[in-house]
Amino acid sequence: MKLWDKGTSVDTLIENFTVGKDRELDLYLAKFDVLGSMAHAKMLKSIDLLTEGELEQLHSELIAILQVIEDGSFRIEDGVEDVHSQVELMLTRKLGDVGKKIHSGRSRNDQVLLDLKLYTRSEIQKLVEAVSVLFDKLMAKAEANKQYLMPGYTHLQVAMPSSFGLWFSAYAESLVDDLLLLQAAYKIVNQNPLGSAAGYGSSFPLDRQMTTDLLGFGSMNYNVVYAQMGRGKMEKTVAFAMSSIAATISKFAFDVCLFMSQNFGFVALPDELTTGSSIMPHKKNPDVFELVRSHCNKIQAIPYQISLMINNLPSGYFRDLQILKEVFLPAFQELLDCISIAGFAIDHMTVNKHILDDDRYKYVFSVEDVNKLVQQGVPFRDAYKMVGGQINAGTYEPSRDVNHTHEGSLGNLCLEQIADRMKDVVDGYEFRQIDAAYNQLLGKA
Repeated sequence: MKLWDKGTSVDTLIENFTVGKDRELDLYLAKFDVLGSMAHAKMLKSIDLLTEGELEQLHSELIAILQVIEDGSFRIEDGVEDVHSQVELMLTRKLGDVGKKIHSGRSRNDQVLLDLKLYTRSEIQKLVEAVSVLFDKLMAKAEANKQYLMPGYTHLQVAMPSSFGLWFSAYAESLVDDLLLLQAAYKIVNQNPLGSAAGYGSSFPLDRQMTTDLLGFGSMNYNVVYAQMGRGKMEKTVAFAMSSIAATISKFAFDVCLFMSQNFGFVALPDELTTGSSIMPHKKNPDVFELVRSHCNKIQAIPYQISLMINNLPSGYFRDLQILKEVFLPAFQELLDCISIAGFAIDHMTVNKHILDDDRYKYVFSVEDVNKLVQQGVPFRDAYKMVGGQINAGTYEPSRDVNHTHEGSLGNLCLEQIADRMKDVVDGYEFRQIDAAYNQLLGKA
């Protein structure tokens, strides 16, 4: 079944190529196609394109299809082009002509736009929840290990004292900014395109505000041409925000791989979270973080893939956009898996509490000793030369005591303030509005 079928056969080779992976990928969108159809049907009733009885029949059957989807038994049949065609076919089989009325006032173009936005909105909510859990794990590790010092590095050279509290909470605060960026992308997603049809609106008196409210959108894409232009732009924007999360996790993974090596020995994982070598019996490899790093680096390439697919397209719809689903839809689960496994490993990670007892790190205290001289009245440049001279002469012995008090330093991590920032960002998503709209749409309110 094809929604555009007018009785002309299409060459099988052409059909298979143009359908591509849609039957597989559209399963991601099935639930949201049904929800969008429920809202659309209610709107059609409000403008007298459906009767009350027809709406009740459509709504009841859409609820039944939704149950099939949630049971995991929904499939797109052979010969059926996509999820939109499958849902309409199921409605028509059960309801006859009533099922055929569901497509009034919409195109597959705005259907897929809507499905993608509803799906993406749902996946963003999962990401926010998962990142929040990872944030809490990092903050807990920072609190538990804030008194244990470690070397800080510049140019991969020992530089100044840091702490495990600083290290863990640095990545926690990075996640706050990542979610802030994702929130900006979410606001672009959370605009209703339904009613734009093929990109030029409809002669039906559609009530677009009604479907916006029914689906819990914050606003709508008002201009129908821009609604279609937004496809690709929405995916690219979200992918950039996802790549920011991935970059934070990838950098953390690199640190862990480095710090677990014998030349560092700063952190450790239990044996059951490492892998071995087929010929070297002593090996305990951090494969989990190496794979997390690679997955996250792969995710960081997605916005650039999308850019190359869409950057030379004029306004209007083009089939090129279909291929976006192949790189975009699976990326959410890939990132969620990385977040989950990283959090699991962090839970089991231990730190070396006595790193700075090793004399190889004694120069990490040189700035501390320069600052102590300054506090005693020695001009900074003279104090710098005095300590530098001791180091060059091989006579430098550090005092090894550290006293940092300013905001964000190792003696004042500001964990409470970082946690407050995260709460404000997460609260700003206002997911409750969506849940309330769906409950009302499904008759659960």
